[in-house]
Amino acid sequence: MPLPAPLPLQLRPVQSRTAPPTSYENALADELEAVYGRGVHDLPGVVSALNAGGLRPADGSDWTEETFTAELARLAGEA
Repeated sequence: MPLPAPLPLQLRPVQSRTAPPTSYENALADELEAVYGRGVHDLPGVVSALNAGGLRPADGSDWTEETFTAELARLAGEA
């Protein structure tokens, strides 16, 4: 019996969770959905849009490309 075809990348689970998302994680997801919904998809544009919004990294500073990608990696369990 042949193996099933792998799921397309966009359908693969990004992370496994044992707890529901935190309010911060939900807020970041909501903000990112709004940014992407405005047609912003490049990293500098996303970072700029996040800085224009009210959600900040845990230390309260502005987002940078480095802090944003590090935060996504941390949330995905890769950091």
